[in-house]
Amino acid sequence: MSKTESETFEANLCLIDSLFSRILSEYVLEYYLGNGKTVRELTGRINEKNLCGFNIQLQRPYEYKMKHFLTAVALGMTASSVWDGREQTTGGYIIVKEDGDVLCYHLYNRNEFREYLFQNTRFDTPSSSRHDFGYIYRENRKFFMKLNFQIRFI
Repeated sequence: MSKTESETFEANLCLIDSLFSRILSEYVLEYYLGNGKTVRELTGRINEKNLCGFNIQLQRPYEYKMKHFLTAVALGMTASSVWDGREQTTGGYIIVKEDGDVLCYHLYNRNEFREYLFQNTRFDTPSSSRHDFGYIYRENRKFFMKLNFQIRFI
C-alpha cells in the first residue's frame, strides 16, 4: 500500500491503531490476490505474514484490531467523515438474517457482537465505474493502481 485516497479515512484508521492503515492494506492486497474473501480467512493470511512483527504466539493482534475496526464501522465510523471515536449507536444493534432470524446485540454484549462481525463479514469489490477501481495513474514518476473495497455481511 502506498496511501489511502482520503486523508480523513487515514486519520480515522489511525484512531483505531497507528498501524491499521498498513494492516488494512494487507487485507485488501490479500483479497485481490485471491487469498480469501471472508474477514476470518484473510486474518489467517495476515497472521501468517505478520507484517508488523507481533508476537502472535501469545495473542491474536490482527484479529483484535480487525474486530475493533468492524465494530467502529458498524457503529458509525465512515471513510468520508471525521470520526472522533464516539459510537453513533448507544443501545444495541439488531441484525435480521436472510432466513428471517433476528439477532439482537446489546452493547453490553460487545465481545459477542465483535465476534459476530468477524465471523460473518467478507470483502467485496465495489462498483468499478463509480469509484475508478483499477485505474492506473502516475504520480512523481511512479505508477499506482487504485484498489477499492467494501465489507459486507456474508
